[in-house]
Amino acid sequence: MTMTTAGVIFILTLVAALVAVYKPFGDYMFRAVAGTKQSRIERGIFRLVGVNPAAEQTWGVYARSVLAFSAVSILFLYLFQRVQNHLWLSLGFDPVVPHGAWNTAVSFVTNTNWQSYSGESTMGHLVQMAGLAVQNFVSAAVGIAVAVALVRGFARSRTGQLGNFWVDLIRITLRILLPIAVLGALALMIGGVVQNLSGGTDVSTLTGGTQTITGGPVASQEVIKELGTNGGGFYNVNSAHPFENPTSWTNWLQIFLIFLIPFSLPRVFGRMVGQNRQGYAIAAVMGILAFVSVALTNIFELTGHGTVPQAVGAALEGKEVRFDVSNSATFAAATTLTSTGAVNSFHDSFTSLGGMMTMFNMMLGEVAPGGTGSGLYGLLILAVITVFVAGLMVGRTPEYLGKKIGAREIKFASLYFLITPILVLVGTAAAFATGNNSTALNVGPHGLSEVLYAFTSASNNNGSAFGGITVNTTWWDTALGLCMLFGRFLPIIFVLGLAGSLARQAPTPASEGTLPTHRPLFIGMVVGVTVVLVALTFLPALALGPLAEGL
Repeated sequence: MTMTTAGVIFILTLVAALVAVYKPFGDYMFRAVAGTKQSRIERGIFRLVGVNPAAEQTWGVYARSVLAFSAVSILFLYLFQRVQNHLWLSLGFDPVVPHGAWNTAVSFVTNTNWQSYSGESTMGHLVQMAGLAVQNFVSAAVGIAVAVALVRGFARSRTGQLGNFWVDLIRITLRILLPIAVLGALALMIGGVVQNLSGGTDVSTLTGGTQTITGGPVASQEVIKELGTNGGGFYNVNSAHPFENPTSWTNWLQIFLIFLIPFSLPRVFGRMVGQNRQGYAIAAVMGILAFVSVALTNIFELTGHGTVPQAVGAALEGKEVRFDVSNSATFAAATTLTSTGAVNSFHDSFTSLGGMMTMFNMMLGEVAPGGTGSGLYGLLILAVITVFVAGLMVGRTPEYLGKKIGAREIKFASLYFLITPILVLVGTAAAFATGNNSTALNVGPHGLSEVLYAFTSASNNNGSAFGGITVNTTWWDTALGLCMLFGRFLPIIFVLGLAGSLARQAPTPASEGTLPTHRPLFIGMVVGVTVVLVALTFLPALALGPLAEGL
């Protein structure tokens, strides 16, 4: 069997599995977020934290709850790292330096999981498990909660209530993320991923050297990071490490877990608005963008664009031979299409156009299918922009799901879309203006790509690294931390503001002039608007980086 044939089979079986679970798992998540009955454990937690599960919140209160919870989480995780030398299971590690602790705290609370350090040589077991792993759960739950609140805005009328953040957070964590994480961890352990707390084992890294690995709860952290589309990893080489990703089968399973929740959330959307076909339309947009991206990334890597890859017949540099070129390219596309950030190959060693695809995936806003929750609400924002554009074409007030898209709504949507491009482009320019681009390994177009990728990853809360650039300095940790912080919470505020505006509206009956938003025409329009907006925004930067390198 050729590498190309194996790669095609790998992708087709992945698509088939995601199609098979779309309805049952989507229905399960719908029942989890829309149900009214509380379990005994949930009632106990509500009493402990003083939450009335029957009380709902306006969008402003919901947003303040998200920000308050996240601020406390950042502070706790920062302090946790700074005093880790006094804690149990510290393994003798010193406290994390202030700028590193700040960057890591912001990174994990914002669901980014960007790491500027080697996990196995920086943090002890307690900080890894009680700090970082906990945020892998709750930061993902925050994203789903915000997406559910936006959908409630579409589904409800003449009300300012969007649900209760604390109820959503607890139920999503206990009913969705925790059960699937347990099942996924068991599956990965069957596949050969270790689960231990032992230490002192010498293993070879991708670079051929040796280092002492202190061990860690690898299987649990691996499935949590993939299921929550978080990224990060205990070992510095991430999902290329045989302890984290030993076989092609575990590689397939990790990609499946990465896509599981984001691709199933449109079913929740369809069920909540009472039109399953609307969910299918959103899922179709996600699927089209994802399939094209995976295909192009594979083509660019398999054809080996560039002098050296063409000479040797493959672009194998920086790739783990267990996964070959195709499965590495598919993994790279999957993790940059979502907000995962896990890597099983060195993106800096990809061909110029293959590396460009990993950046372009994030520049899409990670909506194909995107992160846990953030992908759905990002694509719904693009759907709102699309109906607005369509309304301008025909001279009609745009509507989506019976809600008018007026000046207030389009302002929220526009501000949402503009935040990350501003952070990416201004951050990249600031790095060059201050001379901090000198930490990049390369100069010229590839050096620009390394800097551009870092800010794209941070601002879109992805967390993957292009590599080839040193970012564990005070300037880089501070700058990327600010990008992660603003790139996560400013869009959330605009999403919740839009949800509140929509929920207060009275429903508008469909008429002959209403644009059907479940048909192929609308699906194609959303795909086109998404690609065009990204191209207009980032094409100059891409032309100076990977495109110039490719030419």
